[in-house]
Amino acid sequence: MTDQEIVNALIERDGVVTQEFFFTKCRPLFTSIIRSVFSYKVDYDEFVSEFYIYLMEDDARRLRKFEGRSSIFSWLKIVAIRYFIAKRDELIENDSKEPLIDRSLRTMAIDDERANDAKMDVAKVLGMMPNRRYVYVIRRLVLEDGEPQELADELGVTVDNLYNIKKRAIAEFTKIALKELR
Repeated sequence: MTDQEIVNALIERDGVVTQEFFFTKCRPLFTSIIRSVFSYKVDYDEFVSEFYIYLMEDDARRLRKFEGRSSIFSWLKIVAIRYFIAKRDELIENDSKEPLIDRSLRTMAIDDERANDAKMDVAKVLGMMPNRRYVYVIRRLVLEDGEPQELADELGVTVDNLYNIKKRAIAEFTKIALKELR
């Protein structure tokens, strides 16, 4: 397929071409971008999902801008790097002033000292997590009991993808917490 045929298939939402292109042909390029742009581990599927949503916004407005003056890979490299450099800092911001303790813990009859210990333990584990986006998702969904749809909209992902992010975030949190216990 030519580059323009690939772009047209992506715009038409051809699932076979989209899967092959983003998850096979672009893997080396996107893996390189992930390593150079992010200082923390980023899941490849999450990266592709976010970038695909960005490209397809407004009836694939960005993809339609591809004019073929360079290869599709060169064009995607520039677009992806610009997008994720701008987005990476936005993804790790957390202006929340909410406490770091789960709502269920707040309702338990525990003394202040144990509550403060729990808050410090949670904060310590969150501080050790390399993926700041995972920290943000845990804070908003788990600790603050936020609305999934609101957070998904804020992050520019689907609710299904947000639940996948949450699952990976909790797995990472648990792994770090268990390591600290040893």
